[in-house]
Amino acid sequence: MEGKLICTWAEEEGKSGRGLAVSVFLGEKYNGWPLSFAIKEREFELKAFLITIGASSLRKPNVQQGRNVIPGKSQKIILLKSVKFLLIMLGSASMARRQILTEMGYEFSVMTADIDEKCIRKEKPEDLVIALAEAKADAIISRLKGTDQSEEDAHTTLLITADTVVVHEGVIREKPSTKEEARNFIKGYSGGQAAVVGSVLVTNLKTGKRKGGWAIAEVYFHDIPDEVIDSLIEDGVTLNVAGGLMLEHPLTLRFVEAVVGTSDTVMGLPKELTEKLIREAL
Repeated sequence: MEGKLICTWAEEEGKSGRGLAVSVFLGEKYNGWPLSFAIKEREFELKAFLITIGASSLRKPNVQQGRNVIPGKSQKIILLKSVKFLLIMLGSASMARRQILTEMGYEFSVMTADIDEKCIRKEKPEDLVIALAEAKADAIISRLKGTDQSEEDAHTTLLITADTVVVHEGVIREKPSTKEEARNFIKGYSGGQAAVVGSVLVTNLKTGKRKGGWAIAEVYFHDIPDEVIDSLIEDGVTLNVAGGLMLEHPLTLRFVEAVVGTSDTVMGLPKELTEKLIREAL
């Protein structure tokens, strides 16, 4: 088993002392599948695989086999008690979400839910995005059960669904239904502020366990000229995103004064929340 290991880690204080929370992705494939796993352990003798992590800074990890190692002052040893295959399905047609999940180091398949989102209504934006993510997951799981799936889909471990809305002046905005509505949305942002509320739901298809949550970011805008708004509308992208707001679009990005929160929340898949929910759903 060979491959490039990408590790993120954080020290945690607890009643039993300080430990490490580590998320690991093996970039190459093992038996045709990407290998990912999440662990939270203390110090053990090495029985299978281990990761060596610098105590003061993250170094390029080593992967070793079949040796007993006692942690020294300059390193900490984390035992992988069991290696789990993490096969992910993203339940979204969003190119931004695909891009973010790829940046996080995961390989995944894609299946869209194709639900009528307008049939689901909630007063609070956070309740709405959670309900929509749950409905998308339910629809995809129903399709997986009701049709003959390929071997790849049949062995998928986690399903990730998400939803995003924009809140402007107390009004929840979803995808605009017309170019005129999109134009009004963007004009409203000019020189003002909007909040983006995004949910993530991770469903373990093996156990049925579900973990969900939501994140919020605020976007502050400079004045947006009418000709820029016209160009955005003609481009057509505004009809495919919540509130007509595509932060990563070059025409939009020029007029963003500040983002309070994370840009990946605005784009539709908050990375930190997604990683947390993946660990919890395993």
